[in-house]
Amino acid sequence: MDTAMPIGKDDFAELRRGGYYFVDKTEVIRKLITKPAEVTLFTRPRRFGKTMLLSMLRYFLDIEGAEEHRKLFDGLAVSRDAETMAQQGLRPVLFLSLKGWKYPSWERMQSGMRSQLSEIFRKHKNLLEGNMESWDREDFLSFVRGKADIDLCQNALAFLLRLMEEHYGKKPVLLLDEYDVPVQNAWENGYYKDAIDFFREFLSSALKSNPSLDFAILTGVLRISKESIFSDLNNLKVDSVFRTQFSEAFGFTPQEVRKLAEDISHADKLQELRNWYDGYRFGTSEIYNPWSVLNYFDNDCEPATYWVNTSGNAILSELLRHTDRDHVEALEGLLQGGTVQGYLQEGTVYNDMYQSEDALFTILCLTGYLTVESKRRMGNADIYTLRLPNREMQALFGTEILKRFPKKFNRSSLVRLMEAFLDGDVEHVQEGLSRYLEYLASTFDTGKEKESFYHGFVLGMTALLVPDYEVRSNRESGRGRYDVAVFPKDTEKAGMVLEFKTAETEDALEKKAQEALAQIEARGYDAEFRARGVGDVKKYGIAFCGKQVHVKFDI
Repeated sequence: MDTAMPIGKDDFAELRRGGYYFVDKTEVIRKLITKPAEVTLFTRPRRFGKTMLLSMLRYFLDIEGAEEHRKLFDGLAVSRDAETMAQQGLRPVLFLSLKGWKYPSWERMQSGMRSQLSEIFRKHKNLLEGNMESWDREDFLSFVRGKADIDLCQNALAFLLRLMEEHYGKKPVLLLDEYDVPVQNAWENGYYKDAIDFFREFLSSALKSNPSLDFAILTGVLRISKESIFSDLNNLKVDSVFRTQFSEAFGFTPQEVRKLAEDISHADKLQELRNWYDGYRFGTSEIYNPWSVLNYFDNDCEPATYWVNTSGNAILSELLRHTDRDHVEALEGLLQGGTVQGYLQEGTVYNDMYQSEDALFTILCLTGYLTVESKRRMGNADIYTLRLPNREMQALFGTEILKRFPKKFNRSSLVRLMEAFLDGDVEHVQEGLSRYLEYLASTFDTGKEKESFYHGFVLGMTALLVPDYEVRSNRESGRGRYDVAVFPKDTEKAGMVLEFKTAETEDALEKKAQEALAQIEARGYDAEFRARGVGDVKKYGIAFCGKQVHVKFDI
């Protein structure tokens, strides 16, 4: 492939000067600078183009280097709009990213923050050339030297914006990327309250009724609310995945993906791209994951989980670690192609996710793990139906669910157990289930709601088979409802149906397993397999008692 994909390129000038493929999003500039809100916050999943949008705005608006920057927009959509181009290069711009503000403790955060602010003030050292008051010069230099005290740091943005207005005689624009990274990092590392207290003042001093600010645009993954950063900010406009005004500003639309594929002679790959990386819904727009699309083409059209490997999935991992059994079963149901319903709120408090199902699903949706399938009005609230967007997210969910198993049971051992199920190797199925139960099932787990626990226990294991197999649970077939059925997408392969029973004593295990197997036959649970054209169906009656298991098999 001759065309270079802009993998990891989030500087607009570097991308344009380097000859990389560019999906033209410059039309959004007109919408953003025509009567802009005082403060706009865009929340989108990571790697969906937030940094590129702010970089593009920076080069368009900045008074510094305006003539040279104008050339970057030659031939792009915005260059054909004379009224918008008349606004190019007229404003001072303060652009900064908090993406790298990640530290393991509050003490390290304060030290690292001073270093970060030192770099920001160094970039604006031209301000020292003006008629700056002596006390302002002293404070400015304390930032440059990394010696500013914490109170001064809290007002760093407001201070710098005021100095820029005094220097240029014009109100500056603030472009702040990944504003929520330090707070999420603090949550992960146990100093959330300290971070919230600091960043509330850090941002509100710059954004709330600031006479030195023209307008501000922020980006992040989540809107942090309540005890939060934006609690007293009444001039904030939030544009999230649920809104429509800028729904196509981030990610790739189907039309943009088609053009990209045609431009590089890969239009034959559109269906595969759709299966793997489409499926997001922002507002009313259908959106592809841009990072994965670009990596797909850059890797000779090899489908893989590109987006999920760009950084840690700490939020999803933490949610899975804290969710109760009902939530885990709901998430496992999503993996099998199901949906969940919830009332979603744009403003999120991290700790709420442990108590509130709505907060859990809101965060999963805003971070890109789930997407909206539909919504309906109930009373004064919108109820959303959510699903996994595509095969890439199915793969991630499967991986994260499997991580709930101890390291002793790695992916390879689970693969062998699933192969034994599909091969009808009853001896290894029983041995494998026994080993997992020995290490995973506590007396509490196996002592309450017994059959429900065992059902979820085996269903979670089958996550490994998706997407080559469709796994369904508690569905009607024949004259009853099977516990778990596994349907192969390739009808030449074997499927399987599982029925579970619990026994009061170990001596009753074999009898209960036989009853479960007989129930499969008596109620015709293999009817749906026949309807789908699957001829080879493995039938398992499985009985549990505490950590003991007995398996009966038929074909």
